[in-house]
Amino acid sequence: MDLLDWHRDRLSARRLTVLIRQLPHDSALNRELHGEAADWSVTDHLLAAAVDHLAAANWMFASVNSEEGDQPEPPAPVPRPSYDDADTGDEETPGGETEQTAAADAAPSTVQLARFFG
Repeated sequence: MDLLDWHRDRLSARRLTVLIRQLPHDSALNRELHGEAADWSVTDHLLAAAVDHLAAANWMFASVNSEEGDQPEPPAPVPRPSYDDADTGDEETPGGETEQTAAADAAPSTVQLARFFG
């Protein structure tokens, strides 16, 4: 498929839009638009969630079976890429925590859920 066909009126705007939307997740365009987030598939997100849940379960087991003053630190979640180009995650909120940390504590929005399962 030659993209110059669009300029030659052999390729409709609708067909071009369909071709662009159906590009693979690891395409150069998706990497340019979404950065590192384009490399993460649904499977990668599910594996990261499974690792986080296993770490939390191990931490809970260790907490319950340890002495009162010997509590282990809670595990850190697996870092995930951000899909929002405007949010770098480095800005601090009034509470002193970064936006990325505050976003990790908040429930996901419907848009984030649609992206994850879409």
